[in-house]
Amino acid sequence: MTLPAWVPIRDDLRPYEPYGAPQLDVPVQLNVNENPYGPSKATADDIAESLRIAATDLNRYPDREAWALRTALASYLGHGLGPDAVWLANGSNEVMQQILQAFGGPGRTAASFTPTYSMYPEYARNTHTRWITGRRADDFTFDVDAALALIAAEQPDVVLLASPNNPTGESLSLESVRAVCDAAPGIVVLDEAYAEFRRPGTPTALSVLEDYPRLIVTRTMSKAFAFAGGRLGYLAADPAIVDALRIVRLPYHVSTVTQTVALAALRHADEMLARVAELRATRDETAQWLREQGFQVVDSDANFVLFGTFADRHAVWQAVLDHGVLIRETGPDGWLRVSVGTPEEMGAFRDALTAVVATARQAQDGGSATERTPNEEEQA
Repeated sequence: MTLPAWVPIRDDLRPYEPYGAPQLDVPVQLNVNENPYGPSKATADDIAESLRIAATDLNRYPDREAWALRTALASYLGHGLGPDAVWLANGSNEVMQQILQAFGGPGRTAASFTPTYSMYPEYARNTHTRWITGRRADDFTFDVDAALALIAAEQPDVVLLASPNNPTGESLSLESVRAVCDAAPGIVVLDEAYAEFRRPGTPTALSVLEDYPRLIVTRTMSKAFAFAGGRLGYLAADPAIVDALRIVRLPYHVSTVTQTVALAALRHADEMLARVAELRATRDETAQWLREQGFQVVDSDANFVLFGTFADRHAVWQAVLDHGVLIRETGPDGWLRVSVGTPEEMGAFRDALTAVVATARQAQDGGSATERTPNEEEQA
């Protein structure tokens, strides 16, 4: 997309294109980390009836503070949180944008460590916040010493960390979280969008929230809750941090419809999350299968797997798409990411990738390969 010269957009925005993963009408869509299992009939009926009742009052503005929903989310999170320590918005994207509006801005700096979620620098750009990045280790694990050195040198006002990290999938240890919180001069954000998919025993930063008043832990209902279409992100933080975010929120920013549907979904939390264990198992089976095929695979605590490496990952992505399976071309060069779907969807993914690799090998045997197989790429 190239804007015509007569459109008076800000000069710093002109080179950019809108963010967005491909939305293509293909049989198997495994590219945006959605939960493949929708709500049950009982949950859908509750949502529909709740909306029917709410519809009679849509001439009125929504509850500006979303107090009932914040109370329900605090109960779901536990850890002794009250509703005054919870804030919410239209997806975790808006939550992050509000954080940078309140604690970033002109003359301020935000930092993260790549590879990580590709929207973080866009939040900084949109709020005129200086953006800097450190690097993770070569195996994509979090390098605490390097992170602390960057924080000491740059003194960022906001540090953004994802755990589990997107697109790689690793979780941070509590020791790493504490080390960053002890060193950071400002806000530390732990993005736990995929928290429910972590392996049993993997801790959440919610457990140290009380020790660090400048720590924010963000969550979403889009992933494990199978609520991506509902657009509800939220965070837990010291009530004073929540009050700061209330200053930059737009009036009535979360609609009555969104609040109503989210409350209904939370009433069925056990059922909405019932497939999480199954998705974890499918994730681990997928990672093992990919390794058996000779791919490099990053251990994941999320509902996706990053695998590689490829000399031309776009060619592989396109070839898999040609077999009717949409995965994600994201993260470090040479790597691809696949979301965890139903057994049938994962079977289609395996069949597609197997066919693509076989075709590449045949082409190479014929002397005209444009893509190396995994083992051959490692040797190159």
